[in-house]
Amino acid sequence: MGHKTALYAAHQAAGGKLVDFGGWDMPLHYGSQIEEHHQVRRAAGMFDVSHMTVVDVKGADAKPFLQYLLANDVSKIDNTHGKALYSGMLNPEGGVIDDLIVYNMSGWYRTVVNCGTREKDLAWMNKIAADFSVELHVRDDLAMIAVQGPQAIALSKQVLGERAGIIDSIGIFQGLESGNWFIARTGYTGEDGLEVMLPNEDAVAFWQALAVAGVVPCGLGARDTLRLEAGMNLYGHEMDDHTSPLVANMGWTIAWEPASRDFIGRAALAAEKAAGVTHKLVGLVLRERGVLRAEQIISANGTDAKGVITSGTFSPTLGYSIALARVPVGFANTCEVDIRGKQVAVEIVKPIFVRHGQAVL
Repeated sequence: MGHKTALYAAHQAAGGKLVDFGGWDMPLHYGSQIEEHHQVRRAAGMFDVSHMTVVDVKGADAKPFLQYLLANDVSKIDNTHGKALYSGMLNPEGGVIDDLIVYNMSGWYRTVVNCGTREKDLAWMNKIAADFSVELHVRDDLAMIAVQGPQAIALSKQVLGERAGIIDSIGIFQGLESGNWFIARTGYTGEDGLEVMLPNEDAVAFWQALAVAGVVPCGLGARDTLRLEAGMNLYGHEMDDHTSPLVANMGWTIAWEPASRDFIGRAALAAEKAAGVTHKLVGLVLRERGVLRAEQIISANGTDAKGVITSGTFSPTLGYSIALARVPVGFANTCEVDIRGKQVAVEIVKPIFVRHGQAVL
């Protein structure tokens, strides 16, 4: 038996297929993963993401602590209350311990980390925090519901009551408080939408109200195909403790300036950058029959150099198979994937396939 979110009974009542995910009992789907995927692209779907870990960072050294802990620099969001920043949290070797979002709460910060890395994340954050005047508050009292899709914001407004008034004030990649709720314009699908953090005791009523308004419950399966179409990384696949952000298409999240700011992993990343990275993250497209899957091996140009698919799936939006892959920097245009012993030609593209429901290839 795994951990259960405040919505566990609601998932059971809706016929959700519950599976273990990072130690939590979570819905994989409610009948049709593909239909749930299409609902998010075409209208609106909702996900229980309460298994994510919310950690509030407070204290006199909250800012310098995060500036040292993260590769990105929280000073970028100093001037906008609620503004969010995406960053890797690195080890001294430059590998990614986790990727996370941090919000500027004007005097303190709210971070959201992944459930599968919760224990090691908290252990690492507490270890580094020991050298700073800072307090970490794990918000197990909060649930989180993501409402995503072209109709997500309009339908959310219908059920938020007096809280709906703040939504028009929330910019993209920003979150604002509404009493003891926190509503952010963020997501993991490539669609517009909201991620709402709210007290556990309010979660079921909000979930049910969204369902009545026409927002479709969606599971982890659709969440994965949606994020992959959008070219969004998944921890343990595109990045991990042994993969640097320079290789994981996260170079844009490294704040090199000011040069005086030290952060964990900086020296290792600088050395890797100076030497020249050997691999890169690319997108793959297979328009013929077949499905690209994680861990399939890639070759190109008749050389001995190899790459590997980090995430692969059939794309419901595009109607053919796509993948993210880590390959040698020399790979370009086309390559071959070993699918059950057969070398299948695929296209190499930028690592993003769909945005706001439209193909970007």
